[in-house]
Formats: sequence, structure tokens, C-alpha cells
Amino acid sequence: MQICGVDDAGRGPMLGPLVIAGVSIDKKNIKKLSALGVKDSKKLTPKLREHLYKKIIEIVDDYYIAKISPRLIDASVKKHCLNGLEAKYMAKVVSKLNPDISYVDSCDVNPSRFGKEISKLSENHKIKSYHRADSRFLVVAAASILAKVTRDKAIAKLKKNYDLGSGYPSDSVTVKFVTKYYKNNHVLPNFVRKSWKPVMKITGKN
Repeated sequence: MQICGVDDAGRGPMLGPLVIAGVSIDKKNIKKLSALGVKDSKKLTPKLREHLYKKIIEIVDDYYIAKISPRLIDASVKKHCLNGLEAKYMAKVVSKLNPDISYVDSCDVNPSRFGKEISKLSENHKIKSYHRADSRFLVVAAASILAKVTRDKAIAKLKKNYDLGSGYPSDSVTVKFVTKYYKNNHVLPNFVRKSWKPVMKITGKN
């Protein structure tokens, strides 16, 4: 029986991609993830996450990672359907991996509605959707590690050229970077999410 876990990384930041990752593993091998020390990526150090990333892709039967660009995110926010965009990409991951059952981390206040949406978009795959699924199910925790490491790598790549901090609106380095860039160029770089409220405040589009 193939069990799939799906999670996202980078939903909150004002720049960089939103990453959706999924892993598929035989039910009887899930304990191998536990033996590795897999847990919700937020409870692990960056170094440990990178170490586990390599181990996870060796153990699982299949995995798939999708990156959603700021441009696509902005288009969805304009239509008030960021959750819909995430459901679409989670369904894409589920369809690619084609498991018997999938556990997903719900970004919707209503997890069962979110699960039904993914099921519909993935041609009726069996979906179990929960809040904090990454701390409840090892397969989702494994997916959360893949998503977070991929997102961190994308930010590290941007940091080679820009001093942009973590990307979160609460990070003064990030806010300073976006503010200065906009002031000097009167446009924003394509990796900044223009629809985010803190960004709209900087550009005066509030």
C-alpha cells in the first residue's frame, strides 16, 4: 500500500517561490522514516534538514517537488484563491505519485473542504487533509523537509546577489531590501510577491 504525504514551504514570505513537495512510500517502510529521526521540518536545524533530505529520497519509493513562482502567486491572490492554487499543485503532486492514499497539510481553515478540492483535482484520489499534518504523520513530515530544503536553496541562490534576509515580512533586512530596491528602480524584482500587504505598503499600492 503506497502512502503519500504532501506539504508546502514558503507560504508566508514576501519573496521567493512557494514550494509543494510530496513523498510516496510503502506503508510497511514508514518506520524507516521514524528511525531516521524524521519530524516536522520546523523542529529541525537547517543542517539536519539537509542531511535528512538526502536520506529521505533514498528511502521513499518516489517523490515530487513543485515550485510556484511569485508571479503565479500574485495572480491567485488577486482572485482571492491562494488556497485554490495550493490545492491545484498538491493535486498535481498526488497525480504524479499516484498513491493509494495521501495525507496533506491543510492551509484552508476547513481541512475537509481542502481535501475534497484536491481529490476532485486529482481525479478522485483518496485524500486525508488535516491541520498540522506535518507533526501528526511521518510521511507529511518527510515532505515538509523536502519542501523546506528546496525553498531554502532557492533563497540561498538569490542571496548570492542580494542581501535580502529570510524573506519574511517580520524580517527587517527583507523589508529594507524591498524598500531600497523599489526606491532605486521604481519596479520590484520578479522574485518579490507584489500582492503581499507589506510589499503593497512599500509600493504605495495599498
